[in-house]
Amino acid sequence: MEYHNPVLLQESVDGLNIHPDGVYVDVTFGGGGHSKEILKRLGPNGKLFAFDQDEDALANALVDDRFTLINENFRFIKRFLRFYGVKSVDGILGDLGVSSHQFDVPERGFSTRFDADLDMRMSKKNELSAYKVVNEYDEANLKRVFLDYGELKNAPVLARTIVEARTQYPIKTTDELKEVLSRYLPERVKNKILAQIYQAIRIEVNQEMDVLKEFLEQSLEILKPEGRLSVISYHSLEDRLVKRFVKNGMFDGEPERDFFGNFSVPFKTIGKLIVPNANEIKENNRARSAKLRIAEKR
Repeated sequence: MEYHNPVLLQESVDGLNIHPDGVYVDVTFGGGGHSKEILKRLGPNGKLFAFDQDEDALANALVDDRFTLINENFRFIKRFLRFYGVKSVDGILGDLGVSSHQFDVPERGFSTRFDADLDMRMSKKNELSAYKVVNEYDEANLKRVFLDYGELKNAPVLARTIVEARTQYPIKTTDELKEVLSRYLPERVKNKILAQIYQAIRIEVNQEMDVLKEFLEQSLEILKPEGRLSVISYHSLEDRLVKRFVKNGMFDGEPERDFFGNFSVPFKTIGKLIVPNANEIKENNRARSAKLRIAEKR
């Protein structure tokens, strides 16, 4: 298996409209697929900064004078770019969600295919783990996680079942969690429901929605006028945030109107929503839910 097979590679990098001497950021480095494509299109004076909080990704660092890999969460994009003397950039690419590598390493606990310790941390520096969420969150908080991040209609009963089970023994592994919730996993929809449960816990562990909001707000601050934002999302929660932000420059409410009654919005949407074609989905099943949105700062 490759570390991570990049999704919508050409389309997402095309969306950046790369200038050879520009400064670009790949906030989800992973196996370096998107970064390699960006570097191909940069000239000798171009610069690429990449972020990845997962220590495993450091092994994929590219040897190129134009490239800098930062082992941090991209919620700190503005802070770390300033550390390198960069206040504004020409384009930012984000390939959200979990990398193929994280899914394929059993002990990381991300995949429903393997038994593993309840972990799901994208960075080992993260103190919150899936174990803590499952064993230490009260019933109300567990219900919130399953409802908000898994969009599970039976969130209350799932939360109650976990709280009751852990009074007997701590729930330590993914298989133990499946066993505790087995009565709510009918065979015909078992994989779908498990995916929603895992997604909910993973999002909570890694604060993915908060991270995405902080990243999008900072991207608006550091992009130059006519700078491009190219973001691939994989589930409706992410895509709704990205869609709303590139449309209105905000997550809630409506933008203010000017004297003439026109909305003043910071981004211009470039093209339509892009999804993988049938061939890409056939070659890489994880591409099936990908959605690419591209926006340009006004």
